[in-house]
This record gives sequence, structure tokens and C-alpha cells, in this order.
Amino acid sequence: MSQYLPPEETEFQYVSNDLSNIPQEVSGASRTYFQDVKRRFVHNKVAMVSFFLLILIVLIAFVGPFFVPTDPNTQNVLFANLPPKLGNLNIPGLNGMQTVGGKTINAYQAAHVPHGTYYLFGTDYLGRDLFARILYGTRLSIIVAIVATLLDLLIGVPYGIISGLASERVDTFLQRVIEIISSVPDLIVVILLLIVLKPGLTSIIIAIAFTGWITMARLIRAQVFKLKQNEYVLASETLGESKWKISIRHLLPNLSSTIIIQTMFSIPTAIFFEAFLSFIGIGIPAPSASLGTLMNDGQKAFHFLPYQMWIPAIILSLIMITTNLLGDGMRDAFNPQSD
Repeated sequence: MSQYLPPEETEFQYVSNDLSNIPQEVSGASRTYFQDVKRRFVHNKVAMVSFFLLILIVLIAFVGPFFVPTDPNTQNVLFANLPPKLGNLNIPGLNGMQTVGGKTINAYQAAHVPHGTYYLFGTDYLGRDLFARILYGTRLSIIVAIVATLLDLLIGVPYGIISGLASERVDTFLQRVIEIISSVPDLIVVILLLIVLKPGLTSIIIAIAFTGWITMARLIRAQVFKLKQNEYVLASETLGESKWKISIRHLLPNLSSTIIIQTMFSIPTAIFFEAFLSFIGIGIPAPSASLGTLMNDGQKAFHFLPYQMWIPAIILSLIMITTNLLGDGMRDAFNPQSD
């Protein structure tokens, strides 16, 4: 027979139902997944600085030409190779002074530039305003990258989903197609496409997007293989839902993080590839300007007029650095283990 113990000798402890002493963060409303993503992203200072800097560059590139009426293709050989100048301010590097034959002269006075006329980034070898050309060139490079990345999404995401959900025979065939395309160097593919197509903006976008979707397709396929083993996907298949509905309702929402992150890394790749093609002379044709063509023009006089190459190179570097850091920040934000 068990022995009776008085209440004061038992191990029972009274637990109060008063929740007033519980910390607010414990008793507060739960956050959704995307709210957690936003919180982690906002707390990433490097990603936030990169985000605002990239927004500033894009705004200047797209809004700036409306406030700079100068035609970027207007030539004035009398004002060729003028150094940068900002008004009448005597700021070193922005005062219009130039060293010629060991002597420092006022290049604007020597070229008889009208009073009140100055060029913030100077002029090129044909007397074209470099500031206007850089604005239009940056905008063109960003447009090429964005459109090429959108084409990557339109091709890579459906391709990866179809490959991941299809039968083994179809998946094998689709992967062999990817292997054949990726086995040929991108530069050779682009050169062959540019030979067939007419040089121009459309040709560059098609050439970049022709091989750019492969990485997206492979990542999406790998994620689909993981997701289709989940219970909710198997239950949908059991209930007779089509693969199209399963892709839209269940797979795409769960693939959003992979798509966003890969997109952020695709943009700087496309910008650099366009700049490289233009730099070697098979990209945007003259007289249109892109960051690649501006660097190509600037390197011809780099030893004497280094600013003509340094300025577009710095802008290209800023765009690539900020987009890569922004992509890193978004990757960490979508990863719950980064907390």
C-alpha cells in the first residue's frame, strides 16, 4: 500500500497563469516567413547600403538624361579631350586644368570654350560629353542586363520545373540538351550568334540570354527534386491535381527564394558580359554608348587621359559590387540559419 504524503511534503509546484511577466517578444504575434526575411535583410547593414546605392545609380541613369539635354553623340572636335570641370570651382581634378608638355594650362581657355560651358566628366577624342555618354551608357547596360535576366527567368524556371517533374526519360533528354549547350564556351556561342544576327541591342540580349538560363534551370531542377517528395505535393498528386497546378500552387511559392537570389547574381554577370563584348568590339555598335564601349574608347588614351577609362570602370565596378553584395544579403535573409 502506498503511503500518503502531506501536501507540504509533495513535489507538486503551483504554476501561476499570470502571463504579465512573460517577455513581449515571446507572447507577441508570430511573424510570417517573408516578415522574417525582411527583418533579416533590414538588419544586414552591408546589404542595405548596397541596396540604396544601387537604387541611386539606377535613378541617376534613368532620370539623369532628362536633366542633361546634351546629345551623347554630338561631336565637336574643337573641344576634344577636355578634362573634367565643375563650374568655376577650383577643385583639383575638376578645375579644367591639364598638363601639356610639362606645363599646366587651362584647357578650356586654350580650346576657347564659351564662358559658362563646362563638362563634368570632360570630353572624349571626338569632343562628345562624357557625362552624357556615361548616363546613357549606364542606362543601356542596365537595360541589357535586366532584359537578359528576365529571359533567363522565362526560359530557366519552366525548363527546370518541367525537367524535375517529368519522367526519367524526358529529364535525361532535357539534361543532355543543357550539357550540349554548356559544353561550348559562352564567348564562342555569342560570337556565332552575333555573326548570324545584326549587331545591336536585341542581338546582345539574345546572345547573353542564350546560355544564361542554364544555371537557373539546373538550380530549379535540383530544388524541384527536393520539393516533390514533400507530403503536400504527394497529397496533391493523390487527389488528381495536374502537374501544372502543382507547379503554380505549391512549387513556385517555395522556389521564390531560389529564383530571387539567382536573379540578383545573374544581373551583374549579364552587365559584365555585355561590357566585355562591347570592350572587345563585338557588342553595342558605334556611336551608341555602353560602359564597355566607353572603357574601350578610354583605354586608347589611358596613359595621357586616364579619367576617360577610370570613370566608366568605377561605375561598372560599383554596379557589380553592389548587386553581388545585395545578392549575398538576400541569400542570408532567406536562410533562417543565418540568425
